[in-house]
Amino acid sequence: MDRKTFLSYLGTGAAALAVASAGLGTLEGKASAATGNANHLFGFKTNKVSGYFDPITPSKEDKLIVPKNFKYDVVAAYGDVINPAGEKFGSGADYNAFFPIKDSSTRGLLVTNHEYTTIFQLGPVGDAMTAEQLHSNLYNQGMSVTEVYRDEDGTWKLDPTSAYARRINGYTTFQLTGPAKGIPALKNATTAQGTFANCSGGVTLWNTVLSCEENFAETAAASKLTDTHYGWVVEVDPFDKTYLKKHTALGRFNHENTAMGLAADGRVVVYMGDDKKDACVYKFISKGKYNASAGRFNSALLEEGTLYVANLKSGKWAPVTLDEVKKSKTYAEKSDVQKKFASLGDVVTYCQEAALLVGGTPTDRPEDIEISPFDNTVFIAHTNNDNHGNIHGHITRIFEANNDLGALEFDFEIFAAGGRQSGFSSPDNLAFDSNGNLWVVTDISSSSQNKGVHKSFMNNGLFVIPTSGSAKGKALQFASAPTDSELTGPFFTPDESTLFLSVQHPGENTSDLSKPTSLWPHRQGDKIARCGVVAISGFKL
Repeated sequence: MDRKTFLSYLGTGAAALAVASAGLGTLEGKASAATGNANHLFGFKTNKVSGYFDPITPSKEDKLIVPKNFKYDVVAAYGDVINPAGEKFGSGADYNAFFPIKDSSTRGLLVTNHEYTTIFQLGPVGDAMTAEQLHSNLYNQGMSVTEVYRDEDGTWKLDPTSAYARRINGYTTFQLTGPAKGIPALKNATTAQGTFANCSGGVTLWNTVLSCEENFAETAAASKLTDTHYGWVVEVDPFDKTYLKKHTALGRFNHENTAMGLAADGRVVVYMGDDKKDACVYKFISKGKYNASAGRFNSALLEEGTLYVANLKSGKWAPVTLDEVKKSKTYAEKSDVQKKFASLGDVVTYCQEAALLVGGTPTDRPEDIEISPFDNTVFIAHTNNDNHGNIHGHITRIFEANNDLGALEFDFEIFAAGGRQSGFSSPDNLAFDSNGNLWVVTDISSSSQNKGVHKSFMNNGLFVIPTSGSAKGKALQFASAPTDSELTGPFFTPDESTLFLSVQHPGENTSDLSKPTSLWPHRQGDKIARCGVVAISGFKL
């Protein structure tokens, strides 16, 4: 693919997108060229990962494959020592967020989520986990804060001497905030032990991380922990190890990620997906308004506000409140429902049930949600739902009324549908680059990869999809994942010279440790697969 053809596909500059705020129609070359910096047009002839690349084809190899002229460095993998205390990088690497140190794009703190453990951490599990396995399970989930840097040769490395690096896991104590704090459904607790099942997340406007507890039930039950203490959105400050919160006002469900923005009147808005079949899409709107000068004190905005659920049939956001729950026919007719929902704290604790009572629309595994930085449209990765015959999933795009994230009415479109025609299946995590292109990783389950209707897609991948112009919705494959794995947590450095990406659960189908189905990252002498985070860079000039 030559430069002219590539530009016709990625015909979207930041300025052009700002003009075409609705994201509709074809952008001509003249308009696209009006980005104001020809040397950095679409990253061509620059070191930006978000620039020109030769798309790859699907692969079944046990390799992480990236386009020619690009390379990757394994920054951290399961079991790597991350700090002087000897703490180790966890399992199930997922979401990543890079926080520059002194505004650098070559040194900073990398926050990585750890979603779950596999046979490589636990060994074979019998009818119940042993004490050692239970410990490993809690220790290896949660989050890692690591310090990473790019050396003079251009190689990204982990700094194991960092004073910031640490593990946050199933043993870490969190403060509970919001309406469920101290209520009977949480056994009157004001703190909770640990975080686990940490899937994706988001960065706040005040430079902290929101991490999402997703499929928490199995770990909570195995460790005999209070179920209602999990399934929340967690907030941590990478630079402050004492700052640890769980925000109950954002609801309790199988959280995938958060996407934070501002309403037209300055209130904070947080969009959230619920990774479950027939689950709903949510947004939280704070009561108070954001004050940039207040810094981290803005976190209090996540403690009081209104949680809403999307009704796709009416195009309205329905309040998930006690008053609205009480208006439902089910509440009026069933005494057990009346008993369950006695307070707003109960509503957010049993949010999935409450959302349906107030009119939320069940959808097809709404995973990652991202707000377009160019036009305030909201993109939702609906991964799939075989209950509805939606095998390959789709990406939904929401248009809030008047482009206001605080609006309570919206319209939507199917921005891109997975399938043979698009070349991708089961969209999961999303990220935008500065050209307005959507980066999408896929989540074909390891049990379905390279089988049946998924054969043509081969291993999971990373794709780039323009959100405007003549190639709107067309996918170009940037990377292919190793055997049994999925790629997760795409996150750019500020200058987009590096893309951090997790390789999650390679070799997940292994049942016999002497016969692993993957050995990625293929370290010399290693006999197991290791999840990890890579730093992708390219265009050596």
